[in-house]
Parts: sequence; C-alpha cells; structure tokens
Amino acid sequence: MIEEQSRGRAADMPKHFDKCVLTRLARKCSSPLRKSAAYPPTSDEVQVNCVAHIDSSPIRRAQPDLGFVLDAPSLSAPSASSYLKRLSTFSVLVSVALGAAQGELAAADSAPTTPIRHLVVIYDENVSFDHYFGTYPHAANGPGETPFHAVPGTPTVNGLSGVLLSHNPNGINPFRLGRADAVTCDMDHAYSAEQKAYSGGLAARFVQATTEYAKAQQNCTAQLVMGYYDGNTVAALWRYAQRFALNDNNFATMFGPSTPGALDLFAAQTSGADQRDLPNETIDGDVIDDAEPLFDDCAKAPTITISNTRTIGDLLNEHGLSWGWFQGGYRPTKSASDNGGKALCGASSKNAAGANNTDYSSHHNPVAYFSQFKNPHHLPPTSIDAIGRSDQAMHQYDLDDFWRAVDHGSTPAVSFLKARQSQDGHPGYSDPLDEQRFLVETVNRLQRSPQWKHTAIIITYDDSDGWYDHVMPPIVHSSRSDYDFLTADKNCGDVASGVQPGRCGYGPRMPFLLISPYARRNFVDHTLIDQTSIARFIEDNWGLPRIGGDAMEQWAGSFGAMFDFNAPARGDRLILDPETGAITHANR
Repeated sequence: MIEEQSRGRAADMPKHFDKCVLTRLARKCSSPLRKSAAYPPTSDEVQVNCVAHIDSSPIRRAQPDLGFVLDAPSLSAPSASSYLKRLSTFSVLVSVALGAAQGELAAADSAPTTPIRHLVVIYDENVSFDHYFGTYPHAANGPGETPFHAVPGTPTVNGLSGVLLSHNPNGINPFRLGRADAVTCDMDHAYSAEQKAYSGGLAARFVQATTEYAKAQQNCTAQLVMGYYDGNTVAALWRYAQRFALNDNNFATMFGPSTPGALDLFAAQTSGADQRDLPNETIDGDVIDDAEPLFDDCAKAPTITISNTRTIGDLLNEHGLSWGWFQGGYRPTKSASDNGGKALCGASSKNAAGANNTDYSSHHNPVAYFSQFKNPHHLPPTSIDAIGRSDQAMHQYDLDDFWRAVDHGSTPAVSFLKARQSQDGHPGYSDPLDEQRFLVETVNRLQRSPQWKHTAIIITYDDSDGWYDHVMPPIVHSSRSDYDFLTADKNCGDVASGVQPGRCGYGPRMPFLLISPYARRNFVDHTLIDQTSIARFIEDNWGLPRIGGDAMEQWAGSFGAMFDFNAPARGDRLILDPETGAITHANR
C-alpha cells in the first residue's frame, strides 16, 4: 500500500505546490532518504519523492529502479489541477507495481540512514594491536615467505618503532614470530592481570603480569608475551588494511577476557548479572571473567544469568530489524530430546597443529546470557525466512545458517559471526593461520554475494589475550575493588563516590578493520573508539535510540570517518588465498 502525503492545497499555492511523498506504509518512513551519487535509492526502499515547481522547474524525479520517471514541463497555476490528476494516476500505477511485491516488502528491514543495509561483525579472539600490526606496513619478507610490499603512500600506524623495539621498558624487546610460530600458548588475560601489565601507564610489566598461563603450559616462556607477527603471517589482514580501512586507536571497553568483551559488543555494558558477587567472576553484578551462561545446555560451571538489561538485540527487535548471532558448532550433535533433556555440542575440529578442539564455546556467545533470549536447547530457526527474526531460535544460530540466509538473499541487517574455536584466533587452541582461513573464506564469499554493494564487514576482537601493546588505554570508567590494579592496588583511576566497581576501562588496544565498497582505501583512522562503538554505529545507521542506562555506547567514539559515502560504491573486489593471504584476484 502506498500512502500519498501532500502538504497544503493547490488553491493555497498560486506559485507552487510543495512536496508530494509516496511512502510505503509498512516502512513507516517519515522523511525521504537522502539522495546523492553515492546513494541512489533502489526499489526495495520504495519511496518516491516529487517536487513540483509550477512556474519554472520540472518535476524532480522519481525512483529510477521502478522504471517511472516524472519529468513534467513547467506548469502554470491553471494547469495545476490537470497535473494533480496525472500525479494521482501515477500514484495508482506505483501502487499496482509494488503490490505484487507486498509480501516481500512487509518482511523487509527499515531503511538505513547510509547505503549500508547489512553489517557483518566478525568477532575474533584475543589479539592486541601490536601483536598483529605493530610493524605495519613493514614486513621482514624472509626466505620462503609470502612477500608483502606496501603500496606507495601507505599511512603509518601508532606501532612499534625506535626505542620500543631496541630498549623496551619490559626488559625484553619485542620479537618477530613467523608462520612456523603460529601456534602459541595462551597468555594471562584476566581482568586483574591485564591491569597490572600496564603498571600505572608505563606498560612495563607484561612479562611479569600476563604470563601465568604461559609458564604453566609446556614449552612456553614468559618472554613469549612480547612476540608479534607481520604481513608475512597475518597477510590477509594486512592486505585488507591496504585495500580498505584500519583503525589504530580501538580499545576493549574494559579489561578482562572474552565474556566481558562479548557483553560489551552486544549490550554495551557488563552489568546486570543476577549472581552479583560470584568470587573471581562478578563484582556487584558486573561480569569480569568467563563464567558461562546458565541458559545454555552446553555451558560449564560456574554459570550466570543476566536479567533486566537491555541490549542492541532488543533495540533491533523493537524496530523490526533482522539480526542474529552465528557461531561455529552451535548446532547440537544431539538434541535435548535425544540426550536426556540437554543438547550436546559435540562437534570438533583440528587446528594447524593437529590438535582437536570442541567447535562451540558457550561463553563466547553473549546472547545466551540474557533472560529475554533464552534458547538453552539450541533450537534451530523454523525456516530460512525466519533467520534473523524472532522465533524459537531466539536469534542464535549455527554459522551454516548465516550462509543459508545469504544464499537465500535474506542476509540480516546485522550479523555477528564467531568462528568455531579452532579458527577464532584464540592462542592455545587456534592460531593466526587457522583464523586467516576463516576470515578469507568469509570475506571472499561475501564479496561475491549480490548483497555486497550494500554490506560492511568489521573485523575486530573480544580481548587482547594479554599480548604486549605499548599504548596505555585512556581511563574512561574508573573502579575500586579487590580486583583492580591499574593505577594502584585496589584502584583503577580516580574513583568518585558512587562509581560502579568492576568496570575498569578502557582496556587493551586491539585491531579494528572495515571492509566495504564504501570503505576508504588504504586509510588509517586514529579516532578513539571501543567495542561499544559498534552498537553506536548500528543505532546511528538505522536511526535507533541509545540503549540507555549505563550502556557505554552513549559515550563511544564513531568510526564513521572510515567510510566515504560521498563517492559511489566501489566495484572492486579483493579475493585472497585462504592459506597464504596472497592476492588471487583484484580488480581496481
């Protein structure tokens, strides 16, 4: 159904009549989408704007993809009545043409404020910025390695150089790891350990503070925390930075491991745990460690639940936008009905070292913590069309469901992707080479999809794993508790009365890449952003309100500078080899 909205009457306007806006009611559009060479509207936005200037100007233009063009001559005032009759006929024709697609339109997502209709967030594991990009764009290019040579004019990043490489305050200089060193131990990335490493801003105690895990693992040394990779190993990420955009000032919203980082992505906060003071896990309801979600049959103790906390998922639901969390191994190998009332997540895969790892990790799934999204038995979507919508799956899916939706032409507006554990980049059971395979296969396939021209991919991380990074995070949220050590024992920053404990942040710096036909080419953004900046972008891109309460996205920086919406969408593709990260096809 098309609604004709007119302001004023022809009799009242001897010189002109104002806007005539044809708007699809199902979308409840209240204003025309902006138009530019960078953003021509398309048929599924279904909005036709006509401006008639009776004395001089032709009618300005309707939706080109619909096949209708209004290009009326200048009209004198007596001709207005005749023209309005013609415009009414045009309105009926548009209604008929669109009526055939009424079912599809009713299920469509609301129009965004930019050309980005599909946001895909790849949320990998446990990497600091210096660990992957410390020497960008300079790679060693050793014998037998896939070479990396930066294009002329590549901007520099805030990385490792000068005295940081030769006289590092940690007493051990950063050293290069190669492809042969891809599989490493896990560093200590607990809430307290990461704070201690920054030693009040000196960033001088990484070896002492974040290596407890490493020392307890076979063939690991404390010095390993100072290791970094370059473009000969993390080749795909460096090439994405060359062709698209990279931010070198992105931080975890708070210190700590995977679960706080996952919650900050999805809810822009870590508060609301019903188990308010669980030792080593929560502080006055704020989550600081990896307690697993009670609403998940595949979780292990200790478990927690979060009630009465709003999330970005709630905002998307309230505004009729499709979204989903897609994770490797989420589909159970045995259903609850076949396994004594609890689903079994038994799928596993081998990493580059040949070690077998369970695919699914429940504490990497932030949606499962929240009472409003309970799907403990991992029930699947009821149909392909239901993917991204509210049904028994509660917006939680296996990664295969994402590709089912893409191939079906119904990619959700917002998709969060989490690789199976062997490919998520987490040291100890994954590695940069397995991670690269997942990233490249995902990005290659999305670039080949029909939806690519309106897609943006973000690649970023849930925590730093404790790997060395030389930049002291800015303190935007102070905390005082037995677990805080950033600026003094039991202290993180200058703590005012009434400040919620257990949310010391920002935490460590991590990579953040934007891949899109609208991403700036070979661009390094220095804007201060954090994990909740993703929620802010979702809100801004679809005209949503803020989450509210103590959610941190209300103060988050914007990565909007990494886009260029004033230029047409780029038609080039960058197809890489999943094994080496080398370019196999690139059109400019």
